[in-house]
Amino acid sequence: MLLSRKWLDEFVHVDANDKDFAEAMTLSGSKVETVTALDESLKNVVVGKILSMEKHPDSDHMWVCQIDVGREEPVQIVTGAWNVHIDDLVPVAMHKSTLPGGKKIEKGTLLGVVVAIVLVAAVFTVANAAPIFMRLQSFIDRMNVVLRENIVGVRVIRAFNKERHEEQRLDEVFSDYAANAIKVNHLFVGLDSSSFFLMNIAEVAVLWVGGNRVGVHAMQIGSISAVLEYAILILFFVMMAQMVVLTLPRAAACLNRAQQVLEIEPSIVDGQRTLDAAASDSKDGADAVAVFDHMSFRFDDADEDTLCDLNFTCRRGQTTAIVGSTGSGKSTVAKLLLRFHDATKGAIRLNGVDLRDLSQDDIRGRIAYVPQKAWLFSGTVASNLRFGNEDATEADMLHALQVAQSTFVLDQPQGLDTPVAQGGTNFSGGQRQRLAIARALMKRADLYIFDDSFSALDFKTDAALRHALQDETCDAAVLIIAQRVSSIRHANQIIVLHEGRMAGIGTHEELMETCKVYQEIYESQTKEVQEA
Repeated sequence: MLLSRKWLDEFVHVDANDKDFAEAMTLSGSKVETVTALDESLKNVVVGKILSMEKHPDSDHMWVCQIDVGREEPVQIVTGAWNVHIDDLVPVAMHKSTLPGGKKIEKGTLLGVVVAIVLVAAVFTVANAAPIFMRLQSFIDRMNVVLRENIVGVRVIRAFNKERHEEQRLDEVFSDYAANAIKVNHLFVGLDSSSFFLMNIAEVAVLWVGGNRVGVHAMQIGSISAVLEYAILILFFVMMAQMVVLTLPRAAACLNRAQQVLEIEPSIVDGQRTLDAAASDSKDGADAVAVFDHMSFRFDDADEDTLCDLNFTCRRGQTTAIVGSTGSGKSTVAKLLLRFHDATKGAIRLNGVDLRDLSQDDIRGRIAYVPQKAWLFSGTVASNLRFGNEDATEADMLHALQVAQSTFVLDQPQGLDTPVAQGGTNFSGGQRQRLAIARALMKRADLYIFDDSFSALDFKTDAALRHALQDETCDAAVLIIAQRVSSIRHANQIIVLHEGRMAGIGTHEELMETCKVYQEIYESQTKEVQEA
């Protein structure tokens, strides 16, 4: 850039009062600021859209957009192009300068022809390279997916002795990417070599034509030197513009995929009502926390309802349990309560208000949730517990650990400051579940949801935990989703799900008399215990 400024000062005689030049410089600076602001705005909007895509957190759009935004290519390429090259080119193009010497039209025509040929070649290259870059982006996505699968599933791969198979799969993905990358580089090499060839031909032509005119005393040698410098200056900026053009297909591919994400409309829209304002309007009774009012739910791509006509109430001070076979829709109930999905028919009410009329923050602020797969964040035990309550004291955390039967933490040398690896991999499955339960108990909630959160616990720890939970959650409703009957047999009411429908509701004793599905589940588990 310093070299180009020097050339401008030396060869283009700029008048400080030249309005056109001043306007060009002002236009250049303002557009640099505009494009830089656009760069930041686009990244903020795309990241915000990613965070709002709660319905499909693992969708293709999510991973695609994370890759593109992470590479920071879409707008920064255009921004860099303008900042480095175009803002230098604008003053040259706008300035009212003339080439010295005679026959300006011939020299201008020569340079115009060269520039036109280079631009046509650049347009041809971009048109052919853009589809290839779109394929390259998809190959990058595939490479990330395969690598992620190999890293996460490395033990499974080794257990099945599939290392060679995975190596072949990686080779195929990388070979496809390499083949397309080589193809697009061939296009760029052709454009580069053609452009430099034409630029050198133009310089030779200027010297040849100028030499003939000097020979017939029609032009001075100094004028030829000036014309040659002007030609070099113009061709230099043409070369810079060509370099920018070569980066545009990649930027276009990234922007196109970012646009696909931005065009997605969220299916979960916040309502306008608040629970505090609607507490007195409850029609379900003072003790009703969550009510499923003949609720049905169907996924967008499903042909039939996943859950059909659920009708029950979770009451304050009581424990409601849901049991059923695998795939009966138990975990979907928890996701509906957290409003990761909306009911297709009927309604779900929280403290008397339809969930669709409430904001997601308001709903989740009243619910403490222990997911089916206990996940801990990297940090310490204390930092994980503070996810439930940022202002928790050490005494609060110790109490939650005791209720959750997680006193093993106190046996560690560092206590609450014991390090936690990503995902909690430095703890056993049962320890992770108990720490996740302790994290949920740190939150004062109206509804506690335990989604198969006792599956990794032994029977003794399970019984002790459930006994401690009764006193801890006496002022709230509790919803337990479980596979084992032993974990929910003391619940105030048990809902039995079978193929998405309620096959029975009642206490353990009532269901043992009236519900065949429950009887089969209980008998199968009792038989397994006896055989063991």
